[in-house]
Amino acid sequence: MQIAQTSKKNKSFLDRVFKLSEHNTNVKTEIIAGITTFMTMAYILVVNPSILGDAGMNKDAVFAATAIAAFIGSSVMGLLANYPIALAPGMGLNAFFAYTVVLQMGYSWQFALCAVLIEGLIFILLTVTNVREKIIDCIPGVLKHAVTAGIGLFIAFIGLVNAGIVEGGGAILQLGNMQSPTVLLAIAGLVIAAVLLSKNVKGTFLLAMVVTTAIGIVGGLVQLPSAIVSSVPSLKPVFLQAFSVPASQVFSLDMIVVVFTFLFVDLFDTVGCLVGVASKGNMLDENGKLPKAKQALFSDAIATTTGALLGTSTVTAYVESASGIGEGGRTGLTALTTGVLFLLSLFFAPIFTSIPPQATAPVLILVGVMMASSLLQIDFSDFTNAIPAFLTFAMMPLAYSIADGIIFGIISFTVLKLATGKKKEVNISLILLSIMFILKFILL
Repeated sequence: MQIAQTSKKNKSFLDRVFKLSEHNTNVKTEIIAGITTFMTMAYILVVNPSILGDAGMNKDAVFAATAIAAFIGSSVMGLLANYPIALAPGMGLNAFFAYTVVLQMGYSWQFALCAVLIEGLIFILLTVTNVREKIIDCIPGVLKHAVTAGIGLFIAFIGLVNAGIVEGGGAILQLGNMQSPTVLLAIAGLVIAAVLLSKNVKGTFLLAMVVTTAIGIVGGLVQLPSAIVSSVPSLKPVFLQAFSVPASQVFSLDMIVVVFTFLFVDLFDTVGCLVGVASKGNMLDENGKLPKAKQALFSDAIATTTGALLGTSTVTAYVESASGIGEGGRTGLTALTTGVLFLLSLFFAPIFTSIPPQATAPVLILVGVMMASSLLQIDFSDFTNAIPAFLTFAMMPLAYSIADGIIFGIISFTVLKLATGKKKEVNISLILLSIMFILKFILL
């Protein structure tokens, strides 16, 4: 009896904190959604240390920094903004960190960490002054729907590549080896997930990943972990190393260029993710604006700053959060659950890293299908809307960048509306952004 009363009390506490009833959800749904989001993001625990390791950083320390930064970022997002959006060190940004700043420009990884720290501090300032929020609000509704669809195509493309169904070759891309056992495993996972989703089975994505992994183990394609529990790696080799950079490098022109690039890519990756994922979860208000945008962006800024101190590249919102939303996640309890699992991964790394990409790829593909439904909200009969929308959602997977998709969309929307006498549909913010984007292509 006492246990039942305690459980009821805990549930009411969570309902009060995360407003579960108001969002027509419950603890079980939110936790399953959080687990699902984590499962689709867990690859970063392997990939990020590998990429930053190429820059000379200690891989075990980066693993720990990645997990802790994801825990902090996701938890702050969940508690402060109450959004089911998880954060972790971003793909693309970590590649720029390692392969451009360190290996190409010749700077130390400590220099790159310092740039990320400066970026985070600037983002905190821009968020407090509402600059980032105003950028989100100025994006037209048609582009917001296009961003949602574009992110869907983007993550579906990631899923197809991870599965081996699509690979580099031919002119640019080609069909992968359809006789490969790993590709067949991914296709089996896709079929399982698609059938479960079509039957509206609760926990579809998580169940599909577990079944696919089990099939892989039975077929000898997935190796069982040699150990279940491992010791927590030390952060010491990378912790607070951003402060070891000489002042002459901190105040250099190269630092300005590097910080600006981090700022630019992270700003529009985050904006695109927040708008697209929030739109899919019906979190935008009647004016197409994102409630609590300031809190969400502040969470992102805190996560990036903290991540730099811990010893990892820029932390950002993850489009894979859409997988949790697809499972019914609607509140910050989903993000908090994901964050806690990232923290627990410090102790159970062998298990989490044994989940193959063939098990997570089908989830990404089907989430892409779900998000593509936003295209139905776009008026394709008006070419001043259709062309910018098309460029937005097409450029994301083709350029492999959410930010570039938004850039092409905003520039084309602004130019077409002004050129066709529809200047009332263009605000001054869009004009300024378009000028800035054009200058970026010319100067950078």
